[in-house]
Amino acid sequence: MVENVEKQTPGAGRRVTAADIARAAGVSRATVGFVLNDTPGQTISEATRRRVLDEAERQGYRPHSAARALASGSSRIVLVVLPDWPMGFSMRTTLEAASLALQEQGRTLVSHTPPRHAAARPLWEVLDPEAVLGFVPFTDEQARSLRASGVRRVLPEPGEPLPGFLADLAEGPRLQVEHLVGRGHRRLAFAAPGEERVRSLAEQRARTAAEHAVRLGLEPPQVHTLRTENVADTVHTWHRSGITGVVAYNDDTAALAVGTALRAGLRVPEDLAVIGHDDSPIASLFVPSLSTVHLDGEALGRHLAGITLQALGGGPAPEPSSTTSLVARESS
Repeated sequence: MVENVEKQTPGAGRRVTAADIARAAGVSRATVGFVLNDTPGQTISEATRRRVLDEAERQGYRPHSAARALASGSSRIVLVVLPDWPMGFSMRTTLEAASLALQEQGRTLVSHTPPRHAAARPLWEVLDPEAVLGFVPFTDEQARSLRASGVRRVLPEPGEPLPGFLADLAEGPRLQVEHLVGRGHRRLAFAAPGEERVRSLAEQRARTAAEHAVRLGLEPPQVHTLRTENVADTVHTWHRSGITGVVAYNDDTAALAVGTALRAGLRVPEDLAVIGHDDSPIASLFVPSLSTVHLDGEALGRHLAGITLQALGGGPAPEPSSTTSLVARESS
């Protein structure tokens, strides 16, 4: 089946059809369909095939996604549902790698943050995606909407644990705590960001850091939210109370803590050691350079694509691999 398409010429008022291409190329509509759909088993000369393709390009042919989905029974769209978090460096890297890996298999990755307002429809009700992958568990309401929309594959299914590659991200706070303790720090703090949208993730990382600190015989790190207006007082409180190691939510938070400590006359890392998370570009560029947890965004993205394709019947499940590692730099 050849889809009708929108002509891309500015000001065009109708769709370009297979008949348009056939008339201009001097061939039948069926021939156009065979060429554009790359139908196997046809005896079409290379000269005719080239003439059809050149004419399609001249007229601005673009596949019509809705018609293609109707013909194939699949939109070949993979929808990734993201929490309402700021799009950080690691997330961008992961999504770019996943998108490229899925493109190689003829699929398109679309990212989506569910709307906050009831008047807006979630994107899975509009796109008819082949699969939907959630970075956090779906709510009951979302699960009902997914089922009602006829989505063929949901990862994770309601009630199932998150895919392994997402669970692996929880390793970061453990590496941060172990690094500081290994450097001799016994009193720790957790520096949370002031961004309200990442509160739940920051709280999760703080809990994980506390669990590992207790396992190592320490008191749980004190949790402090760093904002521009209070960071100087917070750093002073740390120094006065004997806190010498800081587990930061991310590299931006770590940079804020380190910069404030230096302006207050403290030595880093002698008086205050700080470790960030994500290994974003600022970590290596900051002075002093920031110790951090490196997330292999490209490996995460490829793994995301792999488990999605496996769930769709496209091959074996990818082998699990470690995606987090510690990078020790000047700040600790």
